[in-house]
Amino acid sequence: MISGASAGVGRAAARAFAARGDRVALLARGSAGLDAALAEAREAGVRAMAVTVDLADPDAVERAAESVERALGPIDVWVNAALASVFAPFMEISPADFRRVTEVSYLGYVYATRAALRRMLPRDRGCVVQVGSAIAYRGIPLQSAYSGAKHALQGWHEALRCELLHQRTAVRCTMVQLPAVNTPQFDWVRSRLPRQARPVAPVYQPEPIARAILYAADHPGRREYRVGASTVATLLANAVAPGLLDRYLARTGWDSQQTDRPRDLDDPDNLWTPQDATVDHGAHGRFDPEAHAHAPQAWADRHRVPLAAAALLTGAVLAAGLRRRQD
Repeated sequence: MISGASAGVGRAAARAFAARGDRVALLARGSAGLDAALAEAREAGVRAMAVTVDLADPDAVERAAESVERALGPIDVWVNAALASVFAPFMEISPADFRRVTEVSYLGYVYATRAALRRMLPRDRGCVVQVGSAIAYRGIPLQSAYSGAKHALQGWHEALRCELLHQRTAVRCTMVQLPAVNTPQFDWVRSRLPRQARPVAPVYQPEPIARAILYAADHPGRREYRVGASTVATLLANAVAPGLLDRYLARTGWDSQQTDRPRDLDDPDNLWTPQDATVDHGAHGRFDPEAHAHAPQAWADRHRVPLAAAALLTGAVLAAGLRRRQD
């Protein structure tokens, strides 16, 4: 079960799950994007269904889960990948828009997870993968609504994880923290900026993110996974010198989130109305030339225990050789 499956990270995740033979249920608002994602899943030879739903509506999310289980059977994995955002200084974001971002990018995950756990807990199996961001730890200027939603998501995820451990259930939740990703959102995000919005470099393609999501779904025992060296560097810098990072982002955060091209003031956005209702935008945005197709750090993060053991063993061998040479 994948929310936000019509485009971007959710679309790439849907392709990845279908490619390995999993039945998939696709949730999103945009019908054209959903139809295309559904066709891709069926072309991969798996059973699939698409449900048009707004995650901000908890009753609709519950109905979607019920219809999916009737059609495809028990939900084993639920991936929350939908998002909404506004690119603007805080005082230029209306209360209604701020609330909408929160309802989709935070409360939508809460509602979806409730629907998932309502079914998984009685069966004592399953996992929920929350698609997070480095922004869950480090807020950035011009994205105050999204930063707030991701911070809330991180705190709620930690609390929920503790509760599941206390209950001694086999059901697990985990989180995948992302770097900047080349998705269509930068073409349809609501913006008050003078120039076109863009992801902060370095930018990654959705496919390595999808691979990390699959791995997290198969290994949900860890509390979180981090994708991209920039994610790790941001979290480390924020832990060591958050005040210095405040000043750095104050200087660089405006230009790094805008291209050189002026924004068309008549461009539509998807905050309240989906922009893939009639046109399929796929998984990629317009930053293919600079986007990284691989994330070596993510591989290292998934294999950090054997890598650490190998490093310790190598260090021990080198130290022993040095002692012999000195003797």
